[in-house]
Amino acid sequence: MAEQRHWGDAPPENEAEDELSLLDLALPLIEHWKLWILGSLAVGLAALGIAFLMTPVYTARTSFLPPQQQQSGLASALSSLGGLAGLAGAAGAIKSPADQYVALMQSVSATDRLIDQFDLTKAYESKYRFEARLALAQNTRIAIGKKDGLISVEVDDKDPKRASEMANAYVEELRRLTSTLAVSEAQQRRMFFEKELKDARDQLEKAQKALQASGFTIGALRAEPKAAAESYARLKAEITAAEVRTQVLRGSLAESAPELQRQVAQLSALRAQLARLEQAGDANVGPDYVSKYREFKYRETLFELFARQYELARVDESREGALIQVVDVAVPPEYKSKPKRGFIAVAATLASLLLLGMFILVRHFWRQSAADPEGAEKVARLRAALGRR
Repeated sequence: MAEQRHWGDAPPENEAEDELSLLDLALPLIEHWKLWILGSLAVGLAALGIAFLMTPVYTARTSFLPPQQQQSGLASALSSLGGLAGLAGAAGAIKSPADQYVALMQSVSATDRLIDQFDLTKAYESKYRFEARLALAQNTRIAIGKKDGLISVEVDDKDPKRASEMANAYVEELRRLTSTLAVSEAQQRRMFFEKELKDARDQLEKAQKALQASGFTIGALRAEPKAAAESYARLKAEITAAEVRTQVLRGSLAESAPELQRQVAQLSALRAQLARLEQAGDANVGPDYVSKYREFKYRETLFELFARQYELARVDESREGALIQVVDVAVPPEYKSKPKRGFIAVAATLASLLLLGMFILVRHFWRQSAADPEGAEKVARLRAALGRR
């Protein structure tokens, strides 16, 4: 049976050793409390004095609402484009616009302009431009609010006026970049349709010249190809849209995907219908004039389609533009943000308490070991080993 302890009995030997160990730790600290406590306080006061000698740093902050993308124009474009909308949407897809605006403000182009504008190479005492960029990045914080969606810019500088001017300059740089780059969905859509419109105009001019060069024959006049050519042009435009849609789906879906299979089947049916229409038209009249007239109407239809979508994209771009709405303009801060003198003094005091306590305990046990014959021999051997090194 386990031995039972009664009140007043002496504790086991191992517990006595534990209590003795705690006393061994407490006694040296109490005996040298002046060095431990007063020394730590002295270090804290010294750190506080050094903190007063440090150059104060001021933080200026500005926040703004990034441009909001319009969706009405996009919906209209999708409804009228059909399959072509897949390519336009793929060209204008933006995962996170706010992240892009933050990346633009942190780009080398924006930071270099700020370095030149405020002569930061001299202000940061940097020999090279990349050192000034690193210093500017360390003194700048750009964040996106999770709840309100606002983008905030905070800049630290020794000069409060320069800090506020630099924070506001970040917003101006973003305005400049968004006016020259296609960042938003409407801007990317406008650039896409602008390129397609130019190509469609060139192809239309070629088709018109080819039609004029073909001449008008009596058989072609009797065939009255206008209605047939217009239906042919519409059908061919649908095929072009279906082809683009199929390419977009193949870029994101597997060949076995049901949506892709349906799109491929629809494309095959449209091509078969076009082939039948071509055979019927060529059987009635000479193919030269009719084929060129069909090509002309097809190019004309595409040109009108892209022209409408280009105008819609321009309207959407003009609505959102680079409308950066500043919520809080950065002003010169009235009070410093660094250094935090109280925090520095308290941290230095606590660190000194820990380090001085360790020093007192190590010195005490070292001397105690040197006084013991067995420990003295080990100390002597340790000193000899260190001396040989």
